[in-house]
Amino acid sequence: MKKSKKERQELLKETIKLTPFITDEELAEKFSVSVQTIRLDRLELSIPELRERIKSVAETKLDDVKALPLEEVIGEIIDLQLDESAISILDIKEEHVFSRNKIARGHHVFAQANSLAVAIINDELALTAKANIRFSRPVRVGERVVAKAKVKETGQERTIVEVISYVENEPVFKGEFTMYRSAQDPKEGS
Repeated sequence: MKKSKKERQELLKETIKLTPFITDEELAEKFSVSVQTIRLDRLELSIPELRERIKSVAETKLDDVKALPLEEVIGEIIDLQLDESAISILDIKEEHVFSRNKIARGHHVFAQANSLAVAIINDELALTAKANIRFSRPVRVGERVVAKAKVKETGQERTIVEVISYVENEPVFKGEFTMYRSAQDPKEGS
């Protein structure tokens, strides 16, 4: 049964609140309406387009990456709280996938998670000492990977960072990274 406009718009607001990086095309498919209908609904509800939502989230990030140049981070960091948590997004494009099956090469998904684990460290030097990783399912061309990192434990020279990567709300990758950092007190900063 088709939903009324009001019901669809309520569900649209809720969906975007839960998954702010969902595209208009994905929303149109989810609600069985045209992309134009989704755009009109967003306009009526004063919900910005995807690019503006991403920019808005990115502008609220609190800290700057210290351990590597920002251009060396794989994916786009949209939230960063040093030694606490971070989020990045990576749109899987043709250059990230195998040509015969359009599945992302694992090293791209790993690189996004690993560079986020480095970026979260509040130190000039952060290196991956060990990684325990698991892929849950293949990621395909056109999908958006949202990686969420959280610091689990911090010691004098080691920090344990957990990174879980999602496509929509489905986990596709999980990694626990043991990060080496210089011997400074992580609370002092530099």
